[in-house]
Amino acid sequence: MRAHHRLVSIALAVVASLAVPLGRPLGAQQAMAPSRPSRPVAIRAAHLVDPASGRRVDHVVVVVQGDSVVRVDTTGRMPNGADVIDLGDATLLPGLIDVHTHLSSESGNYYDDLFRRSPIDDAVRAHVFARRTLEAGFTTVRDVGGSAYIDVALRNAINRGEFPGPRMRVATLALSATGGHGDLNGFSPLLRFEGESGVADGVDELRKRVRENIKRGADQIKILAGAGVLSEEESVGAPQYSQEEMNAVVEEAAMWGRKVAAHAHGAEAIRRAALAGVASVEHGGLVDDEGIRIMREKGTFLVPDILTDVYLLEHAHELSWPEKIIEKERQLRGFQDANWSRAYRAGVKFAFGTDAGVYPHGLNARQFALLVKHLSLTPMQAIQMATVNAAELLGWSGKVGVVAPGSYADLIAVRGDPLSDVSELERVTFVMKGGVVVKR
Repeated sequence: MRAHHRLVSIALAVVASLAVPLGRPLGAQQAMAPSRPSRPVAIRAAHLVDPASGRRVDHVVVVVQGDSVVRVDTTGRMPNGADVIDLGDATLLPGLIDVHTHLSSESGNYYDDLFRRSPIDDAVRAHVFARRTLEAGFTTVRDVGGSAYIDVALRNAINRGEFPGPRMRVATLALSATGGHGDLNGFSPLLRFEGESGVADGVDELRKRVRENIKRGADQIKILAGAGVLSEEESVGAPQYSQEEMNAVVEEAAMWGRKVAAHAHGAEAIRRAALAGVASVEHGGLVDDEGIRIMREKGTFLVPDILTDVYLLEHAHELSWPEKIIEKERQLRGFQDANWSRAYRAGVKFAFGTDAGVYPHGLNARQFALLVKHLSLTPMQAIQMATVNAAELLGWSGKVGVVAPGSYADLIAVRGDPLSDVSELERVTFVMKGGVVVKR
């Protein structure tokens, strides 16, 4: 099932060719993305949501030069010689950030995905998922695991300008214990998959796997600290790595200048991950008071992915997910809202992540309304999760998630007021990434 790297490279070459508009000649250095204007660009709008200050600014002009913001003006002054983009009564925001995506895949029929598709199938679709995500207003993502290093190739192609997509931080292969959430469970012991694997056990194997991931291009490390939903191992929440193993992964990653994201639903897995010093706990729906205390003390981010859980329960049968998986999701969903709300009120830092790829890419913004409804957040608090908080988790504060001098010129606009109705973020009408308009 798992393809060799040479075949994946061929698939990615096909991806690049598909991105070329019909009738244009191919050139070795040709960039498929729109070119960046050489003159300053002045973007005028009625309002700007400023997540850094937690307030709305009116009658704003944002001046962009190259890929960066150089001025934010509320006096109405326009720079001489600038190209003007007048968005009228629209509301501007910083480009949004999703810190839990899987751009190299998208769930379909459970058994087709497992047995009838290879990483080549994923590779030839990945550029479509990247563009959908960008056009939905998400100009930056953290991609937390994919097969065959497709995420690395996708990030690099976007950075070269071969097709549009968000800024990407990638994790390559997620680390999993034998028999754990990232290993194949519930099938014949004679069944084998070819290709790269993130399965590793024991301190020495895990340290080597961290080094291999970084060698192949990982910007961060993803570890499956506990059991999960979309696999057929027994528990949704049980820990699957020892404290010693967790500590070794975080220590090794830190030596190479990388942060660690830990998949963990259950209380003990969360506790071990936070004690080890991971940057973020993904999911975290069964977090208890001790886990909340440790995460708050360590500054560990929690990334609640409520959209995925809602989508899974709504569509599980039509996607032929096994009843065992559906039942695990039902059990988990009964505890998430109360536990996440308690963690937020206790001062645990939250960042916006959706597990995109489990649901169709491009729908990421639907999570905002769910956070407001189920966790009783204000629209501004939900927006801050996807901007300044997410930027802090990435280590990119001041560069993404804000509209300020020196930040990347990543901007989006909506027609209405997202502070009154956060679902406005599901209807983005304008997207600029790095000074280039990609949707208008």
